Amino acid sequence: MTGKNRFDRAAAIDRVERLIETVETEPMAVPVREIWVYGDVALGLDPLNRLDIYLTKDIRLRGDREVAEAYYDTHGVKGVGQSVSAEWVEAFPDYVRANDNGHAAPEKCLAAHLLGDDEPIHLEVCNASFDENVTQRLRGAIATETYDRILDPRGVCLWVDGHWDDELLGKLRGGELPFPTLSGALEMLGVDAAVAAEAAETLRQSRTKQTGASVRGDVI
Repeated sequence: MTGKNRFDRAAAIDRVERLIETVETEPMAVPVREIWVYGDVALGLDPLNRLDIYLTKDIRLRGDREVAEAYYDTHGVKGVGQSVSAEWVEAFPDYVRANDNGHAAPEKCLAAHLLGDDEPIHLEVCNASFDENVTQRLRGAIATETYDRILDPRGVCLWVDGHWDDELLGKLRGGELPFPTLSGALEMLGVDAAVAAEAAETLRQSRTKQTGASVRGDVI
């Protein structure tokens, strides 16, 4: 790493590999199905101001009400054993994080487990795959002109259900993946050229204000 707020490219790819290995070998707050990288790291830039990682997770639909109530009584956090795994909480109690309503938040729990506080990494967590979320976010952002909510569509899937894509990982490490500019990528998704240019600039300015680790969770 070149400094607190940026990565050497090689160090960034190494960091992604360590994150994937952690997902493979340790219990997770919720099951993780896919791991993507997107944005600057996919473009071959060196160094990187931020490393963007996307996790596709499962939603836990069943849980143990008694476990959840007992944990709430002792710790004041709802949903343990329901929205996040009780076994994971037992193994990693220091990584439990709650949302503003006091409910265990899967995306925050994953970020606490997988990221260091000062790392220049942004983590996106969603139950939908990357491509689906790109489309959903883009549609909403264009409709409301909230361009900072757009998810950069230039993504690479490196891991699915325990299987690495070694060929893509090698190309990523070598900066060999051909991607257009962000505005060009948005135009390819049907965005008007002028809007695409404005959206790309809005995202660029938004990213310059980010420091340390950050996380966002979506449910589709």
